[in-house]
Amino acid sequence: MSQHCFYVNDTEVFLEGRGSQTVVMLHGWPDTHRLWDGMVAALSPQYRCVRFTLPGFETPASGKTRSLAEMTAQLLAIVDTVSPGQPVTLLLHDWGCIFGYELAMRHPERINRIVGIDIGDHNAGAYLKALNGKQKLQILGYQWWLAAAWGVGMLGAEGLANGMTRWMARAMRCPTPPTAMHWRMNTPYAMAWLGTAGGLRGTLPVRPHCPMFYAYGKRKPFMFHSPRWMQTLSAQADSRVQSFDCGHWIMVDQANALQSAVQQWLENTAKHPSYRA
Repeated sequence: MSQHCFYVNDTEVFLEGRGSQTVVMLHGWPDTHRLWDGMVAALSPQYRCVRFTLPGFETPASGKTRSLAEMTAQLLAIVDTVSPGQPVTLLLHDWGCIFGYELAMRHPERINRIVGIDIGDHNAGAYLKALNGKQKLQILGYQWWLAAAWGVGMLGAEGLANGMTRWMARAMRCPTPPTAMHWRMNTPYAMAWLGTAGGLRGTLPVRPHCPMFYAYGKRKPFMFHSPRWMQTLSAQADSRVQSFDCGHWIMVDQANALQSAVQQWLENTAKHPSYRA
């Protein structure tokens, strides 16, 4: 199936597939748009699949560091370009969830469904309360390491910063090739912990207004959601929560199972009145 490539501002956007419904895919750390290769192959016969490498994650990274508001504005510009006449479905993973949820909360009229993978109510008090002391230290440890790697890179030691980034990615069993990683991909951690580009304290609560499918890996030392949020989501009409027997990168470790589950959910929700086409 042919791939169309174009630019929205300075972001290279790839469009593949056919159909009246558009699925916009956002990846996380330390990935690129290639994370979605398998999902695009599965969905493109029925859906218009849109993906791109997040601003700042390109190789080489381009432009200045965007604030949360600027990132949201860029995502909105892409959605408005690829689907000006109707809302889209978001397919999100990791930091793509955090930025994608912000887009959905700020502009609910542009989003009709959300598939969130492995990141839930990341900014809720209930989530922090659900973590024990060891888990909080584990999260603090890897995130501060990556924020520090960003700082080292900003000081000019890019080789060391890249090495720190790739070391942590290996420790976390990240499937992305090390050569595709660089220290500027750690910018979201610098935003979260160092207040870079205005920080992330202004993120809105993750309260989906539309049907949502939440998928998460069970084989991790800590989760990125609270039990209360999952219970609330499960009780909502047309929403679904499903666990997978793997770690954080479900679309790689359980590719076929995730693709099948997402396809089935998209088909089912399209038949129901709560879905706004």
